[in-house]
Amino acid sequence: MRHGTLVVMNETIVTIIKKLFDQTVDVEISRPDPQFGDWSTNVALQLAKPLGKNPRVIAEELAGTLRETGEYAAVDVAGPGFINITVSDSALLAAMRQEPVKVYDGRAIVFEYSCPNAFKELHTGHLYQTVFGDIASRLMLVGGAKLQRTSFGGDVGLHVAKCLWGMRETLGGEYPEKLATTVEDDAFARSRWISGCYVRGAKAYEDDADVKAEIDELNKTIYGFHAANDHDLPLAQMYWTTRQWSYDYFDAFYQLIDVETLRYYPESETAIVGMQVVDEQLAKGNLRESDGAVVFEGDESKHLHTRVFVTSKGLPTYETKDIGVIWKEKEDYNFEHRYLLTGNDQKEYMRVVFAAAETFRPDLAGAMTHLTNGTVKFADGKKMSSRLGNVTRALDVIDIVREKVRMLIDDESLIEQVTLGAIKYAFARYKLGGDIAFDVEETVSLQGNSGPYLQYAHARARSILEKVTAELQPLTGIQAEDRALVRKLGEYSDVVTLAIRHLEPHHICHYLFELAQEFNRYYEKNQVVGSDTEGHRASLVNIYADTLQAGLTMLGIHAPERM
Repeated sequence: MRHGTLVVMNETIVTIIKKLFDQTVDVEISRPDPQFGDWSTNVALQLAKPLGKNPRVIAEELAGTLRETGEYAAVDVAGPGFINITVSDSALLAAMRQEPVKVYDGRAIVFEYSCPNAFKELHTGHLYQTVFGDIASRLMLVGGAKLQRTSFGGDVGLHVAKCLWGMRETLGGEYPEKLATTVEDDAFARSRWISGCYVRGAKAYEDDADVKAEIDELNKTIYGFHAANDHDLPLAQMYWTTRQWSYDYFDAFYQLIDVETLRYYPESETAIVGMQVVDEQLAKGNLRESDGAVVFEGDESKHLHTRVFVTSKGLPTYETKDIGVIWKEKEDYNFEHRYLLTGNDQKEYMRVVFAAAETFRPDLAGAMTHLTNGTVKFADGKKMSSRLGNVTRALDVIDIVREKVRMLIDDESLIEQVTLGAIKYAFARYKLGGDIAFDVEETVSLQGNSGPYLQYAHARARSILEKVTAELQPLTGIQAEDRALVRKLGEYSDVVTLAIRHLEPHHICHYLFELAQEFNRYYEKNQVVGSDTEGHRASLVNIYADTLQAGLTMLGIHAPERM
């Protein structure tokens, strides 16, 4: 399948510039208003300074050569040197049949995201990262990647010790047999109970010095459960049982939001590998001892700060566990490239971890990319997370949106699809990196740029097609009134390629909304059912509906047939 129209045009212009002016430039091509053509470039203005020529003169030379190719219906020069290009009707129709570029064709990629900790509930940040990670994974797969999705989280560490202390207090001692009778057999209820125990332990840790010392000692004990493979002591039984409850909760949550389950790497496994790496690198001089701890020396010239890899008490830190998961993923999947998604607050920390990994294994240099996201905030600007129990749970957000959807949708069978469509689209339409303003009213609206609006647009198009009696006609030509819609439909492949290349699904969101608006303009002026050209116009409606469905599917959103 040929590359998209935009890619081919770009390559043509780059070749002409090299031939005419012996210059190599990045050509920017954009969509002008329809009255000016189908494509436009200001590359002549870019060339004016290095060539020492009037940009209008340069544009005329380029336009003349472009006309000679015979590829385009019209090539015009406007203003100080803009080149406007109009393609033929057949080229517009061909653009609708093109597929996205296989940007990652055959590459072995590991993508680590979501990353919840066992013994804690997933909060809004996890919901965002899980949804975005799933969408970005879909883009990679469409782009031809051999993809493995992974997740990494803490099943050992201080938060687990706080949680087990809270469990012990809640149950009145170390009574694993009480777990089954205390908590109902439901993954979400069990997770909620575990979270309550964590909150209890976290508060006591802050308020009581004796409890703090007790929990610190308990932290070492939990590491010992793994070292000795202890499943017999009552507290060990409580640990292993509730750890599995956490894993069951992760799976139930992923099923609830309709995303792929991830390969989960627990810190208890990666810590062992990480400690082996620490021992090796300490011997090689890439790590050093400092006051009983083991540290990676920072480099101020590269804005890298010194980080502790093993504490003075001999316990591995997050840094060591992160090194361990990188080594495990490399061993398990031999990735060519590894992507990691975390919050913005992890940016500097991960810079040091990546620098350490590349120091320890030079073959990893340039093979890892750290993606970061901003904070999810309510419409009033308040951050949707905080400490000690008033964290906004992922389930709370889903429940709030579901309640709003029920006020709009009568069909109970559509509630979950529309709820998830609203949430996923609300997250996807923001460019990764900035904060996300989560306005429930806008998220669920059937009028604006939202998931439910596009789901409704798709259902409406399918409803029109149900009323068509004429046979759909293959599009061998287009009428004047079709051109704007056909042009917009032909952009899909290039937009998806752009989204795949940069892992930016917001491009697809903006395109689908614009496409729906373009179709509305077409439908308002052109009767479909019962018209003299019903078969022709219905074919356009069918392509439009299929394109909406493909785009929504790319975002992990269902496209209902009726709504």
